[in-house]
Amino acid sequence: MSRKVGNAVARNRVRRRLREIAGMVIPGEARPDLDYVLVGRQAALARDFAAMRLELREALKRLKALAVATP
Repeated sequence: MSRKVGNAVARNRVRRRLREIAGMVIPGEARPDLDYVLVGRQAALARDFAAMRLELREALKRLKALAVATP
């Protein structure tokens, strides 16, 4: 993450938020054979946590990267 996001405290806060959201969404819903890169922006500091989680799910849908349910 670059210094464009803010000082070290802000960068770490964005990193922690993204890591938590990724840990909640990716293991259960994303395809395990793909790698994912999340880019932290300044707006992530003020964004609602639940909204960010939904946006990650929507992004996975758009990328067709959701895991296929096994019977």
